[in-house]
Amino acid sequence: VQLQASGGGMVQAGGSLRLSCAASGNIVTINAMGWYRQAPGKERELVAAIISGTTNYADSAKDRFTISRDNAKNTVHLQMNSLKTEDTAVYYCHLRGRAWGRGVNDYWGQGTLVTVSS
Repeated sequence: VQLQASGGGMVQAGGSLRLSCAASGNIVTINAMGWYRQAPGKERELVAAIISGTTNYADSAKDRFTISRDNAKNTVHLQMNSLKTEDTAVYYCHLRGRAWGRGVNDYWGQGTLVTVSS
């Protein structure tokens, strides 16, 4: 399973960005798909995810970020509005699921940098 993320970049505070992540490979089932982030000097944290069809958001993302999934394309999007400087981080796409012939595993994308300037 490979995860290809796109959409990071630099934006001013108050602006918007849209991240996308496409999963490919012999995927049989997807239990969860979403986004984590890691800021410098901090631990990786959940931003938003769709887990068994239910959306989950970190408190910091509620009311500003929207996660959506295209099941047919195994793609997940994260629309980020009203961005703040504290949203600056490397964002990682995550998938928990089962590939053909394997058990349930966690898969990670390569990370995409989001920089929010004041």
